[in-house]
Amino acid sequence: MADAPAVRPHQVWADNDPRSAGRRIRVLETDDTHATVVQVDIRGLPDSRTRQRHTRIRLDRFRPTSTGYRLLTDVPEASRD
Repeated sequence: MADAPAVRPHQVWADNDPRSAGRRIRVLETDDTHATVVQVDIRGLPDSRTRQRHTRIRLDRFRPTSTGYRLLTDVPEASRD
């Protein structure tokens, strides 16, 4: 999908899968193929229920499909790595 936003550290994304309704993740870092993320609460703060488990997600899943993710909070230009 050409118009999908670039995945960058500090962005917050929402899981589109109905089985994970309400799940939000914050991107910690990216490489050529994956993003390392941590689950966050509705305020974008680390979710204490997940014990700060880091997960790797393929970058091609960051698109607004039923099994993908949608961007909730982008980062200001100055904060981008």
